[in-house]
Amino acid sequence: MSTSLDQLKNTGTVVVSDSGDFESIDVYKPQDATTNPSLILAAANKPGYARLIDAAVAYGKSKGGSVEEQTNAAVDRLLVEFGKEILAIIPGRVSTEVDARLSFDKEATKAKAKELIALYESVGIKKDRILIKIASTWEGIQAARELERDDGIHCNLTLLFGFGQAVACAEAGVTLISPFVGRILDWYKKTTGKNYEGDEDPGVQSVKRIFNYYKQHGYKTIVMGASFRNTGEIKALAGVDFLTIAPSLLEELKGSTAPVPKKLDASLAAQAEPIAKVSFIDNEPEFRWALLQDQMAFDKLHEGIKKFAEDGETLKNLLRQKISA
Repeated sequence: MSTSLDQLKNTGTVVVSDSGDFESIDVYKPQDATTNPSLILAAANKPGYARLIDAAVAYGKSKGGSVEEQTNAAVDRLLVEFGKEILAIIPGRVSTEVDARLSFDKEATKAKAKELIALYESVGIKKDRILIKIASTWEGIQAARELERDDGIHCNLTLLFGFGQAVACAEAGVTLISPFVGRILDWYKKTTGKNYEGDEDPGVQSVKRIFNYYKQHGYKTIVMGASFRNTGEIKALAGVDFLTIAPSLLEELKGSTAPVPKKLDASLAAQAEPIAKVSFIDNEPEFRWALLQDQMAFDKLHEGIKKFAEDGETLKNLLRQKISA
C-alpha cells in the first residue's frame, strides 16, 4: 500500500518542504520549498553549512563599506545561497523571506524584494523560481500587489491568520498565501484550554473557509497551509492547493500507510455554503479594523513578526562576528 505521503500527493495537493535544511529535503521529493529566518538560523548553526556562511561573509566583505553594511549584504547573500542549494534539489520554487523588520514599510519591502531577486539572478537563478515571502500586513500586501503587477515578482504572503488578510491578498493578486494552521491552533488552545483535532481544529477551519471563498469567487491565489502541529491537521486539508510541511511530519507521513482521503476540492467548493464577498481594495482603515476585531489574527501576526525579526537579528549577529573577526 502507498504511504500516507504519496496518498496526500495523489489528492492533488502540492507538497512543499518547510525547511532550511536542504540536506533533508531531497528525501521527501517535494515540489517546492519554503524557508524563513528561524529555519535558516537553525540550519546555519549546523557544521555542514559552514561553506555557505563563509561564502556569504566573503561576499559581504567584498561589498566594502561599514561592518553593518557588509553584514546586511552577507545576510541577503546567505538567504540566496540557501535558496540556490535548495533549487538544485527541487523542481519548483523556493520562498525567501524579506526582513521582518520591514513589515510595516511598503517601499522598503519592495526594494528588498528587488535586491533579493537581483542577487538570485546574479547566481543564475531566474525570478520565476522564487517566491518572495512578505508578512501579511497592510503594507506588505500592498508591496506584494505592486511587485506582482509592476515587476513580475511572485510573492508568498506569510504570517496569515485572519480571513481579512486572505481577502486582501487575493484582491492584491498575490501568487500564494500561507495561512498558519498550527499557530492558530496554539492560540485557541491557550485561550480556551480545549484540545482540537481534525475538522474541529480552528486552524483547519480557517484554511477551509479561505479555500472555499477563493474558489467560489474565482481568485487564482494559491492557498498553502503552513505551520502544522500534527499530521491530523495535514490530513484534514488533503486536496487543498499546497501544503508546506516540516521534515519531521513529512517523515511521519512517509512512514505511515494510513488512508489520506481527499477532503477539499475546487469543484466542491462551489457547492459549499456560500461565503459573501467582501472587499478591502484601497481601504486601509477597514482592513485594519477587521484585523483588530480578530484578536487571534492580530496577536499572532505581531507575535510572528517579532519572532522572525529576533531570529533575523541573531543570524545577523552571527555573520557580523565573522566579518569583524
